[in-house]
Order: sequence, then structure tokens, then C-alpha cells
Amino acid sequence: MRYFVRRVIILLCTLWVAITVNFMIPRLMPGNPVETMMARFHERGSMSPSAMKAIALMLGVKHGNVFQQYWQYLGEVVHFNFGVSYTYFPYTVTYMIAHALPWTLGLVGISTLISFGLGTALGIVAAMRRGKSADGVLTTISSFTNTFPYFWLGLAAVYVLAFVLHWFPLSGAYNAAFPTGFHWSFIVSVVHHGFLPAMTIVISSIGGWLLGMRNNMINTLNEDYVLLANAKGLKSRWVAWMYVARNALLPNLTGFAMALGFVVGGSLLTEIVFSYPGIGFLLYNAVINEDYPLMQGIFLIIVVCVVLANFFADLAYVLFDPRVRRGGTS
Repeated sequence: MRYFVRRVIILLCTLWVAITVNFMIPRLMPGNPVETMMARFHERGSMSPSAMKAIALMLGVKHGNVFQQYWQYLGEVVHFNFGVSYTYFPYTVTYMIAHALPWTLGLVGISTLISFGLGTALGIVAAMRRGKSADGVLTTISSFTNTFPYFWLGLAAVYVLAFVLHWFPLSGAYNAAFPTGFHWSFIVSVVHHGFLPAMTIVISSIGGWLLGMRNNMINTLNEDYVLLANAKGLKSRWVAWMYVARNALLPNLTGFAMALGFVVGGSLLTEIVFSYPGIGFLLYNAVINEDYPLMQGIFLIIVVCVVLANFFADLAYVLFDPRVRRGGTS
């Protein structure tokens, strides 16, 4: 119980620090959102101060000193009110995030689960066949793909498979000619548009999971309890999957939890390359337009998800390794 209470206190403190930093970062950026908006329409030089003030009020730009704005911001966070988006006015930040989030969860979430599952399983296979041809092939390919910049892989896939061969669409998440809904034509269109970005994420990330799990497995295979299990006559495959893999998975568990937390943030460059309407692409537009409310809303969701993922990973450690709980209550 003491371990759980301590983790909750750390969680709350981390969230408060993250919310404070989230408030400060956009305000350290140069420029003004109203001036940026007017510059896009070449109206900045001809706008009177009163007109600029009216636009600022319309967009909900906060006035007063930093401390007053900070207390206002804390109150809005508590009530889940992130304001109006400057870029997509008059839509609210909550509305924009709600429409972009499902696309990111579907694309990046499924891709992360696939890459983690395949990478972990192949890492176990490579460790069990250490020194053999299967191990050499898997580790060589993984080392190569793990160093590949995923945005470069995305650009290459777009050029070859979409632009040259016309096998896949160049951008978007679905064909606008189909009405949205859970019907076959729309689902096929979504899968067709999402295949290339998903493939890019899986190929560029599976190598890290494979190599990490392989190294953990090799270190764990040398433990005394493994030698004892083999000496008792247990099948090596049973020992590897049921005993070694469970303990070797622990270091990867934190990385997987963090990866799930960052799923909400999307794969920024991948979504930009494929013009995929997810959170990453939305964040990019918010940054270039100095859309403070939208940036803060997205950053806050990403931070909260990462912190919560790390929190649940700590709790999962207790289930897999009771020594963590005993160490926390000592």
C-alpha cells in the first residue's frame, strides 16, 4: 500500500510540473498569434490597434500578467476548457483534438502494438537460436532498419509506391468520395490510406524491440535458476518461453508503456509526410501558426498519457516482479 501511495504522490507532482511547463513553453516563443494570423492575409500593416485588439478578444487571447494567466489556465485545465483554436477558429481545441485523436490512435496505436508484439517474439526466437543463421539474419536486418530515419522511409514509400506505381494514395486518411461510417467501402478506404504510414512505423521500430528483447533474453539465460531448470530435465523451449521470457520482458515493459503514452502524440513526421489528419499533423499546424491553446491542449494530453503510462508500468512491475513491492515497502 505504501508503494502505491508513493507512486500516486509522484504522479500528482509530475503532472503539476508538466502542466506548469506546458503553460510556459508557448509563451516563450517569439511573436504574437494575432500578428501571425494577420501576416498570412497581408493585413498586418493596414490594421489599426483597435482592430487588432478586437481580433485578440475574438480569439480569446488572455491579457494580464503571467501569474494571472497561469491561474486562469489552471482553472481551465480543471474544467477541461482549452479555449478556441486560433488556426481553426471558431472551432474549439477540444473539438479539433477529438476529431484528430481517433486517427492517431488507430494508426500509431495499432502499429505500435504490431511492432512490439512481433519484435518481442522475434527477439525471443533470435536469443533461443543464438549463433545460428536465424539469429544472424534477424539481428542484421533489425540493426539496419533500426537506424533508418522513419521519415526518410516514409518519403521513399510515398515516392515509389504512391507517386510512381500508384498502388497507394499520396495523402489523407480516406477517400472523401465515400461517406464516413462503419461500412465496407469506407473501412477499405481507411485501411488503404493507412497502410503506408503504418508500414513505415512498424519497419522503423520493430528492430529496437527485437534487439532489446534478444539482449535481455541472452542475459537472463545465464541465470542460475535457468541452469537449474535445464538440469531438472525441463524442455529448453518451455523454460525459454515460460520462465526466461517473462523476466526478460521486464526492461521492455517500461519502454512499451512509454511508447503507448506517446501514441496519443502521434508520429509527427510520419503524419506530416503522409498528410495524415492525426494529432501529430494537428500539432505541426498549431506550432507554425502559434496557436497557443491548441498547442497547450495537445501537449497536455500527451504529457498526461505518458505519465499515466509510466505509472501503470510501475504497477505492472509489481505483478511481474514482487521484489519491487517489497523494496517499496521496506
